[in-house]
Amino acid sequence: MKNIIIIAALAVCGLLLAKMDVFSKKEKPLTSKITENEINDKQNVIYFAGGCFWGTEHFFKQVRGVTATEVGYANGNFDNPTYEQVSTGNTGAAETVKVTYDPEIVDLGLLVDLYFKTIDPTSLNQQGNDKGTQYRSGIFYADKNDEKLIREKIKELSKNYSQKIVVECEPLRKFYDAETYHQNYLDKNPGGYCHIEPGLFDMAKNANPPKANDFKKKDQQTLKKELTKTQYDVTQNGATERPYDNEYDKEFREGIYVDITTGEPLFISTDKFEAGCGWPSFSKPISEKLVKETTDNSQGMTRVEVKSKTGDAHLGHVFDDGPKEKGGLRYCINSASLKFIPKDEMKAKGYEKYISLLNKKS
Repeated sequence: MKNIIIIAALAVCGLLLAKMDVFSKKEKPLTSKITENEINDKQNVIYFAGGCFWGTEHFFKQVRGVTATEVGYANGNFDNPTYEQVSTGNTGAAETVKVTYDPEIVDLGLLVDLYFKTIDPTSLNQQGNDKGTQYRSGIFYADKNDEKLIREKIKELSKNYSQKIVVECEPLRKFYDAETYHQNYLDKNPGGYCHIEPGLFDMAKNANPPKANDFKKKDQQTLKKELTKTQYDVTQNGATERPYDNEYDKEFREGIYVDITTGEPLFISTDKFEAGCGWPSFSKPISEKLVKETTDNSQGMTRVEVKSKTGDAHLGHVFDDGPKEKGGLRYCINSASLKFIPKDEMKAKGYEKYISLLNKKS
């Protein structure tokens, strides 16, 4: 029996060592939309090749709704190529930008239309001063459902040209990230080479502006469909979630807290503090105009209830036992009433103008 146990243990160790060996190698798993959705089901991915990837990446970084970019080498004929190898034009790989985006903020159709503005779609294996198959133009999809829209967009584009459109529309077969120094290259080297006309960056920045009337109260049927049971009970029925067992009690990253029912900004992380009460606590809202306070005599107590003004959603209560150096107030807020937007996502999700608040002390 002991021998059997020892053999089994050695087998398990062998499997673990084998996995460690796989992940220690330079080659990385291929990126696909399925992988992305396992991380965040609201994130979609598309891949754009259009000449030097430095400029293409910087261009898409400007678009509201694009949450991440990465430059790399796509659809080559061997694995994990280096920049030097790709530069020979013999690998079959194209310099490509992986664009991750939130489809609730920006749609694929707009991204494709913007991409067309950065290239000459009739130029084969060349954009700007860059020549070679590694600089060919193409849109590579990880989701088969994206193919139809992309082909329709290319067909529509062709009506504006007498020459043949040479933009590839292919499934993503391989994608390997480029060396670190290529990532966010123009952010680190503002004067670096770029084949894209500088004015297009401003165009991309303004291509998908947030709507002025985004923050509106929704009807009960819509809220029941969009919110969890706890979120609905808290915001619509004035319920209170469990202390210490909620999403944002221990959340202290930089970012903004918005009304879960409307998306309207309510609190900022610089005003959040550890109160030890089991719920997120803030010294003040972003603006007093965003909340309304009423007397609450429920539960045998007299308290001051806090609601969002636009959404009329129950948020929590305000007490006068907060830190004196922060004004003495404690806005004790249910996590279920809020949605947290981390600082690095604020621009993409339309909250860019609030980023400056994170640099101010309370």
